[in-house]
Amino acid sequence: MKRFQRLEQIRRMDPHKDASEIYRLCAAFEFPWDFTRSLELALYRTYAVPSIGRLLAETEELTRRSQKRYDDTTLLLDAVVEHGFGSPQADTAIRRINQMHRSYDIANDDMRYVLCTFVVMPKRWIDAYGWRRLSRHETVAAAVHYRTLGRHMGIRDIPESYEEFEACLDAYEEAHFDWDEDARRVSDATLALMVSWYPRPLAPLLRISTLALLDDHLLSAFRYPPPNAATRALVRGAVRARGRFVRLLPPRRAPHYARQNWEVKSYPRGYELNELGTHPVPGVRGCPVRRVNGSAVE
Repeated sequence: MKRFQRLEQIRRMDPHKDASEIYRLCAAFEFPWDFTRSLELALYRTYAVPSIGRLLAETEELTRRSQKRYDDTTLLLDAVVEHGFGSPQADTAIRRINQMHRSYDIANDDMRYVLCTFVVMPKRWIDAYGWRRLSRHETVAAAVHYRTLGRHMGIRDIPESYEEFEACLDAYEEAHFDWDEDARRVSDATLALMVSWYPRPLAPLLRISTLALLDDHLLSAFRYPPPNAATRALVRGAVRARGRFVRLLPPRRAPHYARQNWEVKSYPRGYELNELGTHPVPGVRGCPVRRVNGSAVE
């Protein structure tokens, strides 16, 4: 297979009817590493919306059980990509996602914003750092794939096109990114998790490298001091160089799904999709809290 042969295959497909298959080819064959990194940063961005960051801090899923929360999110979303909508695996994964979300009082606008990050951030990352830019077919297919996921999750007023997803994301961040102490705790815990995957002596370098990949608006919301221009140029240049190197390699012949990522560590003996995620129990610390007439009840 030649380097651009799979892209030619994708361009022969219908980006609406074949959206999820195109997305699978893109995520599992063309850009598996890039999708992993960009979706990590996509989820990371959501903490800067105080209503999201505070909820994650209250549940303690990302401050006390960071690795498990990372793994469960990765595996549930990955099941939909690998097996496709309508498969038993995807149905189970979406059911679990919905069960968890319905346990909490989450605004539709916040849910829609998170969905927007899944569409927009991979394209922005790949266009900046990937071995090639995303084609229009791949961009449209990603928007259609996540519109479908959003409908299965009961999200309302989902954007119709990639451009609408992007406009929604930018407007929401402009209106809602802000400092919140609890959200910063979630951010710090996530940074610590990412750093923990590598040898301890590399921790300071990895932390500053991660911050160098974040934009000023996001850094400001968390009150992180921005890395200097030289550090940013070095880190971003290194990631771009990786993309240029990958371009010279032969194309991937076997898919690499997110469940195969070495960063997923919680289930060395395997897992059942219907057991992933949280199962809140009333009366237990970290269980969901809802509001009735202004008073908190379990």
